[in-house]
Amino acid sequence: MSRKQKTSVEPTRREGCLICKQSCHGYQQHLWRKVCGGCGCSLADHTPSCDAEDDQRMGRLLADSPCSHLTTKVKGGGGLRVYKRNRMIVTNPDVTRKDPTFETTTYTWCPAGVSQTLALQYMTLLPEAVGAQWGEEGSLARRRRLQEQLPPYDVDPMLCQGLLSDQEISSMLLFVRSYKQEVLGVGEVALAGEGKALMEAATQRGAKEAKDKGSTDSMVEETQHMCTGCGEGVAADSPAVFAEHAGYHRNLWHPACFCCSECCQGLVDLVYFWSNDKLFCGRHFCQTKWPRCSGCDELIFSPSFRTGLDGRTFHHHHYCCWRCGTDLDTPCSC
Repeated sequence: MSRKQKTSVEPTRREGCLICKQSCHGYQQHLWRKVCGGCGCSLADHTPSCDAEDDQRMGRLLADSPCSHLTTKVKGGGGLRVYKRNRMIVTNPDVTRKDPTFETTTYTWCPAGVSQTLALQYMTLLPEAVGAQWGEEGSLARRRRLQEQLPPYDVDPMLCQGLLSDQEISSMLLFVRSYKQEVLGVGEVALAGEGKALMEAATQRGAKEAKDKGSTDSMVEETQHMCTGCGEGVAADSPAVFAEHAGYHRNLWHPACFCCSECCQGLVDLVYFWSNDKLFCGRHFCQTKWPRCSGCDELIFSPSFRTGLDGRTFHHHHYCCWRCGTDLDTPCSC
């Protein structure tokens, strides 16, 4: 893929900034920094993309991985896949009135492959900031976490402005292919005592080779279930999160403990990266393998880069003031 083929898929304008509404009337994409060129606020602080765009990005992330069953092909899309995001509509009757009414809550996301009862149990065990997946505010909060934890430019070289050679593009493609197969996964929600059933379902999907049945069965059927995150017990009839790469018979988490080991944020849509016996979000896993440019926020695949006095790393051409372009070692009026 040559540099001439690379085009940005980000829209050039969006609605005003949610933070500084008075000073910004619309998103203006900065030349290389992931902020608005007008107000300096992040893309997530502006009215974000639609659900369809987010699902397409998630489809690109999960495609060609053991989690591709959570995606579906786009008709006429040349093999592109889109995320089959699981939504849930809950209708609750209000019997406090003489004539009962019904309140409907639509969750923008909930765990896939479980009953509504279990899904609601799971959602109530999450911290409020993570569990509130309904309404405009819940949708915006989820979208911000998607942008923070799973930057689309960590997956698709077409979205990167810092790749300056075919060698760097090839390095990124190999890296993405590797982590999709070896560390990327989506957590599965089940009762703590149902790890064996999840393991059998994964084997049937052909996602990985079956382990020795005799040894795993005895471990799965243990009566004690301990959370890998906090080390406390998990009741057999309580919702828990399992991660296939971590081993269904070895690890499970309380819903609130399924977090990135680096930033401690709850993993959005249960998307995890399992490395060195730890959970990571996409952003922090990638940073354990490659440095990240503090200017453009992209991974650096060049062997040569700048390091500031504070330890931050930069592409050589991004070691400058993002407004006037002055080298960061030289004071500027900005």
